[in-house]
Amino acid sequence: MDGESGSMPSLAVCVGDLRFKNPVLLASGTCGYGIEYAPYLDLNRLGGIVIKGISLEPRPGNPPPRIIETPSGMLNAIGLQNIGWRKLVTDYLPRLADYETRIIVNIYGHTIEEYREVAQRLSEHPGICALEINVSCPNVDQGGLAFGTDPSCTFQVTNAVRKATHLPVITKLSPNVTDIRPIAKAAEDAGANAISLINTLLGLKVDIKTRRPELANITGGLSGPAIRPVALRMVWQALKTVNIPVIGMGGIISWNDALEFLIVGASAIQIGTGLFVDPLCPIRILEGMESFLNEAGIEDISHVIGSFDTAMSKDEP
Repeated sequence: MDGESGSMPSLAVCVGDLRFKNPVLLASGTCGYGIEYAPYLDLNRLGGIVIKGISLEPRPGNPPPRIIETPSGMLNAIGLQNIGWRKLVTDYLPRLADYETRIIVNIYGHTIEEYREVAQRLSEHPGICALEINVSCPNVDQGGLAFGTDPSCTFQVTNAVRKATHLPVITKLSPNVTDIRPIAKAAEDAGANAISLINTLLGLKVDIKTRRPELANITGGLSGPAIRPVALRMVWQALKTVNIPVIGMGGIISWNDALEFLIVGASAIQIGTGLFVDPLCPIRILEGMESFLNEAGIEDISHVIGSFDTAMSKDEP
């Protein structure tokens, strides 16, 4: 387990059949279409990029104001604004092909048929390594959260996408449920190759002077460090429930945060709100994890993933 002196530890991870050079991915909705971050960091250093939610047709999203800061986090109500699948494949995917990083596309639909069709359309284009199904957005009137809070609906959407594509399918789960476990199990039973969680928690902020909501949409999705303990707990619960890989996210802004998710068993992590705080956050997390492994004499990140259970078992009589 101890690495050779001076050798770099391996950060490569596998999420099912998908292999990533490292476990750090950019989360959907926070990095646009990937290219926007090219001036700020070397995209080649990332394990992967998850493109923001793409629908069949372009969507304008919600009216502003759509983002506000909260203690240790932020609320957003973007409303899945996007350019639609056609513009993605003509204007962005060819440019992303220049980078040696995995591209995952998050997909969204108002109906199960729309999910199925956008999955089919995107599956025809090279350069996409997987589809992440958004069944968990709290900022739209149709689809989204409604699909992600009911096990039956989660099963139907996931199964429809699974049948429509040859690509690996990742179902992104909502934390706005009483118990995450039946939702995770429904996604697995429907054929998901992996699940990712958590999406944002539903929240509200009021302007005490006007006595009106600060978001035009009234409510929005809470993200950032404030939700990290909730996210970590749900990832741990999901891992105890399913036999497919889990990608963890929710308030990760440092390498310490990232390691917590890997230790409980997540195969990879996604960075979201951290990008708003520091665009170089993913690189700092990578460098921090490398330093941690070096100092601990650990040659491979796989020795860290899931070590929570091993440590806990030592306390058993």
